[in-house]
Amino acid sequence: MERHDYDAIVVGSGPNGLAAAITLRQRGLSVLLIEGKDSIGGGMRTAELTLPGFQHDICSAILPMAVTSPFFATLPLEQFGLEYIYPEVAAAHPFDDGSAAVLKRSIQETARLLGADEGAYLSLMQPVVADWPLIASDILGPLRFPKHPLRMARFGLKALPSAAAIAKRFATQKAKGLWAGMAAHSIQPLTNATTSAIGLVLSAAGHLYGWPVPRGGAITVANALATYFTSLGGQLQTGFMVQSLSQLPSARAVLFDVTPKQLMAIAGDQFSGLYKWQLNRFRYGMGVFKVDWALNSPIPFTAPECRQAGTVHLGGTFKEIAAGEQLAASGGHPQRPYVLLAQQSLFDDSRAPAGKQAAWAYCHVPNGSTVDMTAIIEEQVERFAPGFKQTILARHTFNSMQLQQYNPNYVGGDINGGIIDLGQLYTRPALRLSPYKTSAKGLYICSSSTPPGGGVHGMCGYHAARQALKDVFKIN
Repeated sequence: MERHDYDAIVVGSGPNGLAAAITLRQRGLSVLLIEGKDSIGGGMRTAELTLPGFQHDICSAILPMAVTSPFFATLPLEQFGLEYIYPEVAAAHPFDDGSAAVLKRSIQETARLLGADEGAYLSLMQPVVADWPLIASDILGPLRFPKHPLRMARFGLKALPSAAAIAKRFATQKAKGLWAGMAAHSIQPLTNATTSAIGLVLSAAGHLYGWPVPRGGAITVANALATYFTSLGGQLQTGFMVQSLSQLPSARAVLFDVTPKQLMAIAGDQFSGLYKWQLNRFRYGMGVFKVDWALNSPIPFTAPECRQAGTVHLGGTFKEIAAGEQLAASGGHPQRPYVLLAQQSLFDDSRAPAGKQAAWAYCHVPNGSTVDMTAIIEEQVERFAPGFKQTILARHTFNSMQLQQYNPNYVGGDINGGIIDLGQLYTRPALRLSPYKTSAKGLYICSSSTPPGGGVHGMCGYHAARQALKDVFKIN
């Protein structure tokens, strides 16, 4: 039998690469995890981007999908330094009249605060919340016959329509706006089919688990996963950017936490013509423009609910948010964009010096945009928090291409590993019996370019590793 340096190699140490490496090592295989940068983490990194003492999450910040993940739930990460903080309000959505809609842990309280839409909200969300523990593993995985088909069908009837269609269930601007903020995490026009899915999942996660902030920054999630992996005997190598298969030690299986663009560059000559054709047709979505701020004081939101929230969705009405997302998807730059804002330091005093605050925000822009959206984003914050600009001590920005330079997986600033629309929901990155298998024996893709897509949940890596275990090592 041919001898190999390792049973398996995983390239890339984002949440999915770490999950794949852990899953393989848990089954007793020798595993090498390789990271191109000098530190692990992928999108889970934290750094002093503005001023000394201000800790900023570079990409992932608020982690509802981490506490929702069936895989992460099996790991003793708290023993390896991970601690979550749960803001009283998971997400707030302010309006121009000074009011705000909120997502709270209590579904009844969230619904009650929506007034005339209390019943409509409960009708939409209660079945999803009740069914989630039974259907989570099927939603967060590849297309397969579900364990609970009737409950999955009930979810699908709400998840397949567009967010715009679901918004018609509501009568009030408050409920419509709250829904728009949730659904716009899909990073595509709200008239697209399946944009309801992400809004349903994020809302259900808030009601079941909350939207936590990791104490010390997103890097603590990566560190906990990596420390657990090495405690199992796994090997980790940083500062090694893989550009071709010839650079790698020998292994029976190689799993890539990269998107199709990088996979083609590294291993394209190993693939069949059909598979290469499919990877070359893979579609990336909108990019993001991101700002981090060092602040002299908390953001002075007019609505008090926003001052209790870890996440704030800025954009006003459903109609305004939908128009902005449509414009950005069509190549334009909204003057009043949908802005996702996180204010971690309100709840985690390790993020900023005493009496100061650190905040993070981004808006969606055309893929590859280099337009500076700083003033536009700050104006949108100022709209709902008059006096905000006077609190700014320093800022750091990333346009879409700078994000790609920082992390090659963010192609054109796409942080989701490719658009997650109906055409790429389960057939990402290619139409195959298993989306994790490439056409080359022993080579797998385990990134967010596979089901279930973006988010800090590790499920792409977990499922890819399970496929490799079955194919290569005959372990079920």
